[in-house]
Amino acid sequence: VQLVESGGGLVEAGGSLRLSCTASGRSFIYYDMAWFRQAPGKEREFVARIIMRGTSTNYADSVKGRFTISRDNAKNTLYLQMNSLKPEDTAVYYCAGASTPGDYRYWGQGTLVTVSS
Repeated sequence: VQLVESGGGLVEAGGSLRLSCTASGRSFIYYDMAWFRQAPGKEREFVARIIMRGTSTNYADSVKGRFTISRDNAKNTLYLQMNSLKPEDTAVYYCAGASTPGDYRYWGQGTLVTVSS
């Protein structure tokens, strides 16, 4: 599966952005999907996860209550709605897919989110 993220940009603190990740190739519905992020000078970290049928989600504590992960399997698209953004949310955001739970072998190229204070 090939993954392409979009929707990043520059936003003021307190603002919102919605990231999208469009998948092509093998059946999107059979993949658990997730968002990760990597801030400058830091390691990549988990943000949110959604299972293949979208009936279960998990979030990092740092984004819980502010970010919402969702998917539209008919459109082969994963979303990340980000509200109440903080400067510490500044990072390159990556979507990732796993055909085996937890084994994220498929990655997009990333989209940059910059939150100004």
